[in-house]
Amino acid sequence: MRVAVVENMENTYLGTLGRALDDAGARVDWFRPWRDGALPSGIREHDALVVLGGKQSAVDDDHYPYLPLLAGLMRQFGDADKPVLGICLGAQLLARAYGGDNLLGGAREFAWTTLDVTPEGSADPLFAELGARFDSFHWHVDTFSLPDNAVRLVSGSVVPNQCFRIGRAAYGAQFHFEASTEVVEAWLVEYRHVAERVAPGWLDRYPEHADRHAAAADRAGDAIARAFVRRIRPVEDASAAD
Repeated sequence: MRVAVVENMENTYLGTLGRALDDAGARVDWFRPWRDGALPSGIREHDALVVLGGKQSAVDDDHYPYLPLLAGLMRQFGDADKPVLGICLGAQLLARAYGGDNLLGGAREFAWTTLDVTPEGSADPLFAELGARFDSFHWHVDTFSLPDNAVRLVSGSVVPNQCFRIGRAAYGAQFHFEASTEVVEAWLVEYRHVAERVAPGWLDRYPEHADRHAAAADRAGDAIARAFVRRIRPVEDASAAD
């Protein structure tokens, strides 16, 4: 199993997804276009594509000229029935790739929150084990509208489009299910000044928030990560039944 992971800024960890990929024996190839512009040359060398979050918007092409190329690559993987996973910025790029609108600003979430699984989500392999609601971490100000051919799987009280699927296995998740407690705590050290600016006082209440949400969010994130990895079919198995 060969998986391409695109990083859009430093210190964006794979967290629960990394553990699931390791346990599946996957080979992970990292690409850091924010640093050197390099992306996978196409879809032939990898069985799946993961696009992580970042500080830029999904349409910040002037400062990050690789973004339209990355959106196009995500669509190529999805159209070829190879799994795609966009997280936060990655979800916004996947929406862009399939004709959704990127909605900039006005959708700030910074916290663990409780999300609702839609009826369509309950039938999807990524969320079938989670029940009607689950907790996950958020850190974003932008969001997106659903592309015409997307199925909404998860919704939230602040941002209605929390996760969608296109085709068999192209997923966009606005929330950071990969952000285990260890990842969240690393971010709060590395980006403490940013966290204090976007959510004044939240760090002082962190122990309370963690006690209430962290363990449940870790369990949900692990279940989602492992379910996504099970959607990946190595090249030699790609013609097998789903």
